[in-house]
Amino acid sequence: MIRMLLACLAALLVAAPAHADRVKDLGGFQGIRSNQLTGYGVVVGLPGTGDDNLEYTVQSLKAVASRFGLQLPPNMNPGMKNAAVVMVTAELPPFAKPGQRLDITVASMGKAKSLRGGSLILTPLLGADGQIYAMAQGNLAVGGLGAEGADGSKIVVNVPSTGRIPEGATVERAVATGFDTAPTLTFNLARADLTTAQNVASAINQRLGGGVAQAIDAVSVAVRAPAGAQVRTALMSEIENLDVNSAEPSAKVIVNARTGTVVINSAVRVGPAAVTHGKLTVRIDENQRISQPAPFSQGQTAVEQRSGVAIDEEKKPMFLINPGPKLADVVKAVNAIGASPADLVAILEALKEAGSLKAELIVL
Repeated sequence: MIRMLLACLAALLVAAPAHADRVKDLGGFQGIRSNQLTGYGVVVGLPGTGDDNLEYTVQSLKAVASRFGLQLPPNMNPGMKNAAVVMVTAELPPFAKPGQRLDITVASMGKAKSLRGGSLILTPLLGADGQIYAMAQGNLAVGGLGAEGADGSKIVVNVPSTGRIPEGATVERAVATGFDTAPTLTFNLARADLTTAQNVASAINQRLGGGVAQAIDAVSVAVRAPAGAQVRTALMSEIENLDVNSAEPSAKVIVNARTGTVVINSAVRVGPAAVTHGKLTVRIDENQRISQPAPFSQGQTAVEQRSGVAIDEEKKPMFLINPGPKLADVVKAVNAIGASPADLVAILEALKEAGSLKAELIVL
């Protein structure tokens, strides 16, 4: 019985693909994406923290009043401390239908100190094509806080000039994705890789039959599918849940020069090289000595300058990096000399110039 269980476990381990990922985790189908919406609006009801008579705020309020048939006198300049002009942004998810609700972000454009307590007046949200896709309105939820004293002292917590309205917009128009009428379905990888694209096409062909999928380039895989939204929806769902062996990423060393962070992926290899690393410190001490002549002599009191120059060099032995070590060997060798993150960057750059570092060195 035990032998049978061990045999079954061994078979499962052999059959399990190495580094298998779902297709849906590697990218998405062309046309099925979110769209950004933007609108220009006015927030009212602020407790004296608004734009304070900015010209475009006055024009915006006059435009709002004109919607209701109210014409303000041209020379009238109403107080603006309780209003602020804002930009409204939202993200329209794929397949969003009219009537669905969206979360929106509201940010001040003028001199408003805080949007806390304000209400957004009905604002159209436009897409990149200039068409209205949603309408926004509601009371703002502001996480920031600001306070100011009579002497000009003030304190600000977080950002009170930006707020959110959960479900503050209503979708008015759906975006046509075109996936149901396109000649083929196109799956795009999030990261370009020729091997991974070929593996995705092979996995689809094994499941749906040969010749159904074809890798076009390092990003796109074209899939032949019958027309119709229902048929293609079921087909895409089946493809997204396929397991694919992702290709090993190219060797890269990422260095953040501002924080000293160094990230090395598992594909990095180092050729044979000898490395030594040490620190040279030059110290100069300046001392002054008063020279006093003997009594009844012709000498004068003088200041004598004395300088001490010393050089300290930290002694560290040279170590040898064997050819073809993996990530753990590289880290172990660098830690052996006690290198700091800044020193590690210098060593990696030197190895790259010497041709021993088999990786792309990226400095952020």
